[in-house]
Amino acid sequence: MANIKLGLALVSSVATALVVLQLFLLVSNSNVNQPVRVQSRLQWKQRATTASSATSASSAAENGTFLLGAGKADITGPVAEVIFNGYASLDQVGSGLRQRIYSRAFIVANPQNTSDTFIYLVLDALTGDTAVRHGVLEGLAALGGEYTRYGEKNLALTGTHSHSGPGAWMNYLLPQIPTKGFDKQSYQALVDGVLLSIQRAHESLEPGSLSFGSIDLEDANINRSPYAYDANPADEKAKYSANVDKTLTLLRFDRASDSKTTAVLSFFPVHGTSMYENNTLVTGDNKGVAAWLFERSVQDDENFADGFVAGFSQSNVGDTSPNVLGAWCEDGSGEQCKYTDSTCGGKPVDCHGRGPYFTEKDNGAKSCFEIGRRQYEAAKTLYSQLGTSPTKILPTEVRSFHVYRDMSNYTFQSPFNSSTLTTCSAALGFSFAAGTTDGPGYFDFTQNGTGPAESNPLWYVARAFVHQPSAAQQACQAPKEILLDVGAVTQPYAWTPNIVDIQVLRVGQLFLVVSTSEATTMSGRRWKEAIATSAKEVLSIENPLVVLGAPSNSYAHYVATEEEYGVQRYEGASTLYGPNTLAAYVNLTLTYLPYLGDTTNTASLPSLSTGLEPPINTDTSLSFITGVVYDGSPVGKAFGDVVSSLENATYYPGDTVNVTFVGANPRNNLRQESTFAAVERLDPSTGSWVVVRKDSDWNLVYNWVRTSTVLAYSQVTLQWEIEDDYYNTGNPNSLQAGTYRFHYYGDSKALTGKITAFEGISDSFVVALN
Repeated sequence: MANIKLGLALVSSVATALVVLQLFLLVSNSNVNQPVRVQSRLQWKQRATTASSATSASSAAENGTFLLGAGKADITGPVAEVIFNGYASLDQVGSGLRQRIYSRAFIVANPQNTSDTFIYLVLDALTGDTAVRHGVLEGLAALGGEYTRYGEKNLALTGTHSHSGPGAWMNYLLPQIPTKGFDKQSYQALVDGVLLSIQRAHESLEPGSLSFGSIDLEDANINRSPYAYDANPADEKAKYSANVDKTLTLLRFDRASDSKTTAVLSFFPVHGTSMYENNTLVTGDNKGVAAWLFERSVQDDENFADGFVAGFSQSNVGDTSPNVLGAWCEDGSGEQCKYTDSTCGGKPVDCHGRGPYFTEKDNGAKSCFEIGRRQYEAAKTLYSQLGTSPTKILPTEVRSFHVYRDMSNYTFQSPFNSSTLTTCSAALGFSFAAGTTDGPGYFDFTQNGTGPAESNPLWYVARAFVHQPSAAQQACQAPKEILLDVGAVTQPYAWTPNIVDIQVLRVGQLFLVVSTSEATTMSGRRWKEAIATSAKEVLSIENPLVVLGAPSNSYAHYVATEEEYGVQRYEGASTLYGPNTLAAYVNLTLTYLPYLGDTTNTASLPSLSTGLEPPINTDTSLSFITGVVYDGSPVGKAFGDVVSSLENATYYPGDTVNVTFVGANPRNNLRQESTFAAVERLDPSTGSWVVVRKDSDWNLVYNWVRTSTVLAYSQVTLQWEIEDDYYNTGNPNSLQAGTYRFHYYGDSKALTGKITAFEGISDSFVVALN
């Protein structure tokens, strides 16, 4: 601690945003809490262990079927007073909810041997995480019985990479720093929701078939680091029509008993950064929108099963952006950002990507909806095409492998040129601090830079207070100039992973590569191509299909190609384990690929060792997030009372209607699987009020604001952006004229700690259609 204090004294004028100095601000906080201990409310039993990390093989399914299941559950955590994950901004503190976030679970199993199975999870969250995955595995073991078939070997936990969800639940210190540590409520919301989605998927298991297809989606992503992409070999780039993948792939789940579709699982690479850094409302970003639109569109469709689930998974997302109009200087110059380093006047702060509706003053909300809508419409079109011309997934094998590998000093033979290579202990370069065009950094850091020594050598002083990289480490990571030598720092606990998950799932001829790192476009292409080639040569699969899902299991930042790494833009600077990271990942997945073969070929293989397991820091993580002390209401007012009047008596599609209530802190009750807010319509035939919108709907917004810290007053504003034709995209239950009202559901906390539910109801208003 003395060293950090000295560092502050030396560089306090410029270092307030440097993550290590943020840590100092947290550690020196007079309200520091003791390390929290996480215990699930389900009191998980000791986790079951398995003898091997590879699924035992058996010939799959009679009659061309698998056992298929899908389930969805709410993972919405604290929507107020907790900093969001993703942008690492201390100012992005939650203040409400635009859209609930979910875990969607997809299970595939061999009906002749149900231990041949896997679970693929898609969370409306930043990433999969070591601690969350550990908690889920503990929960599955506690459930016992049939749930013991699911474990380390066959559970893949991925995130959509949304940057607009509650944070403070990740395992390692570095991502905890900008969220003021670890919050057990936020963590448990994820774990419990994921478990519930798995239970629902498991309970829905029935024989069914899988079909696979792809479609071009041209206008939903761009490359935010084209200068780095252009460093790749010309002959390799010539094989592709774009510098990002424009293909959306989809897996369709159809039930055998009635031919109804129970789920779809799609893959498409686009960052979850449509919502800007100034957004403080929880959403699932563009992929959350896409999933919600698809699920909403089939509510009354007899071709879809009840409880239909639509998953929109990430892919090789690393250098993609949803800000499809490109990066522009927001300094009044009207110029595009500098191509090589994404700066304006030498600084990154004014360079920002523009979404399709960037002129709207809505923190990116309409652009987010639009990018989600484009993914939904492509997926829906592809779904229909698969009804007439599908590629059937062959009912042969359902298999998986999972191992842990320490990447701090892994020596291996390159899968690309047979040279001997080595990885390095995790480190982040100076360009990491420059941010990206989706979320630019500050000070004098720029992308495509090795270090700001000439402009401000005190950053090297600041670096030394974290950990001074050795000459060997600097040589290993070259040409990256190290800003944060995070892999070497273990105090007060590990800052970032050196141990990563290596995992691939297989069903029939389809391979799902599960990456802990955000692969850039070309990294993903090389990785998938290597798997496809090996599947043909080693497993004798004639036409293998390969998709990549990320970021998953344990967030390990980025993986750029060696050529992109040499440019040292953000993605290269964030490639933790040095220039050979991609080659190492490919080497490891190819090494274990034989374990995905059939019984005859795998019987003679040695059992896989799990490897050195990563630390689980939930019991030792620091927390600087204060809890809810109590809620107060103004004199003469009760919780739920209306404190604002309606501006109009009648509203129309495209209008926005607001009502404000005496509120209470939403952290008192997360209301998972329920709602904080509803819009109700008066049924003229019965005289009863019917719920027509909840807080899971994009256009109903729940805003919370504290109006007095001392007296613990707060207000809640419910806002309905009445849907016009644009927002009714695919809605089978479009807006009706009639009489409406708001219904607010809250929970107040007394000084005694007692939590009491209450409700608030607004005056009615009329919605007319013309």
